[in-house]
Amino acid sequence: MIERIRERKEHHKQRGRLYRAAWVVAGALVVVAGVALSLPGVPGPGVLLIVFGLGMLALEFDRAERLLERILERVEHLIEGASDAPLWQQLIGGAVTLAA
Repeated sequence: MIERIRERKEHHKQRGRLYRAAWVVAGALVVVAGVALSLPGVPGPGVLLIVFGLGMLALEFDRAERLLERILERVEHLIEGASDAPLWQQLIGGAVTLAA
């Protein structure tokens, strides 16, 4: 995903300032909405919105790209750990996910 963002970054830099400013505002709003939906007691895909908003901001800011890269590395690490788990843990995790 990071490689795709880096490829799109060059194309994004060629756009006009007004478009890029609107893109930054939209990305920031998506991140803020994601944070709001991540609060306890509020249902919604908050973490996904934060990642999506950081992807938008990563086209403009290197710091957002680095933060997104760290988040994606942690997600990959969690996925690898889950796939290495014993079958009984995977079944229990799947059952809890379906119940939720």
